[in-house]
Amino acid sequence: MNLRDRINEDMKNAMRAREAEKLGALRLLLAAVKQREVDERITLDDAQVTSVLEKMIKQRKESVVAFDKGGRADLVAKENSEIAVLQPYLPAQLSETELDALIADAISSTGAASIKDMGKVMGLVKSKAAGKADMGAVGARIKAKLGG
Repeated sequence: MNLRDRINEDMKNAMRAREAEKLGALRLLLAAVKQREVDERITLDDAQVTSVLEKMIKQRKESVVAFDKGGRADLVAKENSEIAVLQPYLPAQLSETELDALIADAISSTGAASIKDMGKVMGLVKSKAAGKADMGAVGARIKAKLGG
């Protein structure tokens, strides 16, 4: 069963169980997937659905920060509950040691010596760690290792 089918089944189960918050979050996710399919005139595979999922979670995390600054605890709770619903659909995240090993391997294989080579390293790491790590944090780690 692919990721999209799994999300559809979970949405149906949430509907049957009358879980309004879960149902709302899954409907938003499926709407975003369908919107991208219509815009690009393609059918998304699991990797592309995962990228939509990552984007939605990132947006929710940014909203949590903004709502927290604005003193809107109710909206912070809503966004956090949506993150909790969406998070399980992401692949298992890489551990710190696995991520460090992946970065070290990418640096050695590209021959990166300075911060100028960050793009090469980032491209290689991104292809291997897509969906399995926060790319913002990965970028910061690569920068630190390259002396930025």
